[in-house]
Amino acid sequence: MSIPRWRSICAASAVALAASFGPAIAGPADDTLRAAMAEEILNLDYNYTTKREYIILAQLTDATLFDLDPATQEFNPSVATGYDWVDDTTLDVTLRDDVKFHDGSTLTPEDVAYTYNWIASPDSESNASGVVERWLDNAEVTGPNTVRFHLKSVYPLVLRDMSNRIMLRKAGTYDAGGTIDRNAMSSNLIGTGPYKVVSFEPGTELVLERFDDFFGDKPAIGKVVVRNIPDIGTQQAELMSGGIDWMFKVPLDLAESLGATPMAEHLSGPDLRIGFIVLDAHGYTDPDGPLTNLKVRQAINYALNTEEMAKYLIGGSAEAIHTACHPAQFGCDQNVTAYPYDPEKAKALLAEAGYGEGFPLELWAYRDKAVAEAISADLTKVGIDVDLRYVKLESLNQARAAREIPAYVGTWGSGGTADTAAIARIHFSDSDRNLSGDEALQELVLSAEQTADQAKRKAIYSEAIGKIADEAYWAPLFSYSANYLVSPQLSFPLDPDGLPRLQHASWK
Repeated sequence: MSIPRWRSICAASAVALAASFGPAIAGPADDTLRAAMAEEILNLDYNYTTKREYIILAQLTDATLFDLDPATQEFNPSVATGYDWVDDTTLDVTLRDDVKFHDGSTLTPEDVAYTYNWIASPDSESNASGVVERWLDNAEVTGPNTVRFHLKSVYPLVLRDMSNRIMLRKAGTYDAGGTIDRNAMSSNLIGTGPYKVVSFEPGTELVLERFDDFFGDKPAIGKVVVRNIPDIGTQQAELMSGGIDWMFKVPLDLAESLGATPMAEHLSGPDLRIGFIVLDAHGYTDPDGPLTNLKVRQAINYALNTEEMAKYLIGGSAEAIHTACHPAQFGCDQNVTAYPYDPEKAKALLAEAGYGEGFPLELWAYRDKAVAEAISADLTKVGIDVDLRYVKLESLNQARAAREIPAYVGTWGSGGTADTAAIARIHFSDSDRNLSGDEALQELVLSAEQTADQAKRKAIYSEAIGKIADEAYWAPLFSYSANYLVSPQLSFPLDPDGLPRLQHASWK
């Protein structure tokens, strides 16, 4: 199968525009890094948000108990200096005594215990609650610089959750005086991170300034301005005219075109996000439907030219995958059944399953339209009559929750966590994303979170990923590539987990 390399109008005009603008004027003259984000920034409190944009901002404004090294996947001290497992369900954490909030006050163990107990409380209604409530019973202050965490049961990913999700707040932040205010930090954020908020116009602009009392390594750049610019063409023009220095989620064609000019540098790095097709193997939409037949699901896998999709539609460091997890994730065993591109074998399997003349398939998708169309074309070639339903994510989520979707094209970034747990629990436990109906698989996946023995966890995930492949519950597609355009004067290091860390940027 040959996949055309689509070129958007803005990409086609990139070189011409670059020539008309001349050399970019963006630079370090005022020591201000200007970044563009298409998604509206409406709430600065990551305890009450999701999405990649908010993770990026939280890394600028907040600090967590531990830091996860994206290269080694080791947990390093941050606000915490160390930890000690008293027993399997009791964790003691020791804190630094020099951590300052942006208002100048010193962080205390009471602040840490309050933050975790609040997030775990039903009253919080926090977006982070689901992460904490599954393992935290309560947190208590045990000394002038220590906090004890009591777990509900054995849970091996506590340090990961402490590193990735919970942003520390002053005691009483959300319920001062007995009045609950979940938006207390949405605009006037008081964090402990390397940058503090100077001004914020929701949906328009956020201005951050280096926090001189930050306890860790100070960022090289003094000020960061984040502008909401929904249109990618406008972002492009701003980059070329010097209005911004950094843009991400850049379409490959635009990144390559503009990156070939003196106006910008194209950076491409790995991303833990993967693409896949989820198949209704259980038969929620049709108890006797074709997708309940293993040979049909295997045929769908064989029919897809994932290598060309990765190369031409995603590009950069993207690669075809054959597992229901990213190859870089802990426990993502690569020695499992693979289905290389073989349309003739796909046709033979369909015939064996009794569908030699094909069958109609409603395929849902919400992003990467060119990918969805390529998938449809591949399946059509082997005789499957695809009805592609390209919808908004909200519509897909609602239909999936109602069990009305036989197959859909999905992606998952695992929050930048290089552990199979970050994808397996969501997609193969008690979630509407799990269309396998395989209760034994569900129990297997959850059992990996009931042991702190890493060797046992690895073996469990290996077994689970192997079963998913053998049963073809998914049709894995490819890993993603992170594409950026930056000012030629900006040095922006790329990390292996694909999460942009603007706090590590510097001027050349």
